[in-house]
Amino acid sequence: MKKLEEYVVSIPDFPEPGIIFRDVTSILQDPEGLKLAVDSLLKMVEGLDFDLVVGAESRGFIFGMPVAYELGKAFVPARKPGKLPRETVSAQYELEYGTSSIELHKDAIRPGQKVVIIDDLIATGGTVKAIAGLVEQLGGQVVKICFVMELAGLKGRERLSGYDVESAIIYEGK
Repeated sequence: MKKLEEYVVSIPDFPEPGIIFRDVTSILQDPEGLKLAVDSLLKMVEGLDFDLVVGAESRGFIFGMPVAYELGKAFVPARKPGKLPRETVSAQYELEYGTSSIELHKDAIRPGQKVVIIDDLIATGGTVKAIAGLVEQLGGQVVKICFVMELAGLKGRERLSGYDVESAIIYEGK
């Protein structure tokens, strides 16, 4: 059986020279790769006491939903602005060039609930840091943050210091 990282297609010089793009969709295209990715995330939360999974739009939905389903937990989508139909809370975060924002339904997390955040990739950590802030604003407690892949050279883990962060694959570069 192949290792999870063997399912990742690496594209050199995309989106610019010197960058190696790690394509997570190649994991999804193979049933064994997808199973390995979800099983890796399940192992990260094995024995952990938590109430729900928050998945970051959009690939956090893909990887977070099967974890929530398998463990009988609720799933909360963290969405881009204007996508959630009820009252929301919102947080802005920095991008490489500019800012963006993310939202949760205001009633999605109750005070005291223990939350696992799942996303496909940690780069700078800005999106997930914003999501963690929203979880805490609503009274939830972030007990773990899980990623399929990590680009360690972008130091996103440093931005998430103070949280329990784990990645299935760690690439040293950007």
